[in-house]
Amino acid sequence: MNDPDDTRAIVLAGGRGTRLAPYTTVLPKPLMPIGDMPILEILLRQLRRAGILRVTLAVGHLAALLEAYFGDGARFGISLDYSYEDEPVGTAGPLALVDGLDDTFLVMNGDLLTSIDFEDLIRAHRARGSAVTVGLFEKQVPLDLGIVETGEDGRVTDYIEKPTLTYDVSVGIYAMQPAVLEHIERGRPLDLPDLVLRLIAAGADVQAYRFSGTWFDIGRPDDYAAASEHFERHRDELLADGS
Repeated sequence: MNDPDDTRAIVLAGGRGTRLAPYTTVLPKPLMPIGDMPILEILLRQLRRAGILRVTLAVGHLAALLEAYFGDGARFGISLDYSYEDEPVGTAGPLALVDGLDDTFLVMNGDLLTSIDFEDLIRAHRARGSAVTVGLFEKQVPLDLGIVETGEDGRVTDYIEKPTLTYDVSVGIYAMQPAVLEHIERGRPLDLPDLVLRLIAAGADVQAYRFSGTWFDIGRPDDYAAASEHFERHRDELLADGS
């Protein structure tokens, strides 16, 4: 079994982040500050701590700003390179543009604040021998409506006022095998959910990895504010390398 050091991470950092406009009009979302550092810097430091020392940033929108800040990754203790897309190709499409994916690799969004154990995810993925392992998080969604259940005859059988629904949601982190690249056409737009569905339809083994702890996607202003507050309270936990 390979060590995490042999695992390469592909970080998706090319989106326009339209839900966080106007900030992301001039700043790529992975450079949005959480505390005193960009959210992507937190993620890169966590990858280094997990022994994942080679990272590729898949970039597009405002790529020059990302490259200017992160450089070759040396000051973060990693080797960092860049894969450029001329036109948006979704969240799975950039994988077809990355050279050298010939072993287990991680794929993740560049705007995540999380405490997921990357080493354990890789171990679980390799132990199961799956094509893809999808990171999942239990999310509770309050619904400010009254839910009425009825029978076929129209009779009301239940009335639930403002329930809280629970779902397993994708955290935007995946472990993958090189064989999945056969299902991505170079230069053709494709998103990760569609890739997963394409693999399932082809009979590939797609597994889930559930974890509890911290997970924020900063795509919306309220989530961004919550992530910033959480980081300030749990900085030592999220950056246990002492940064």
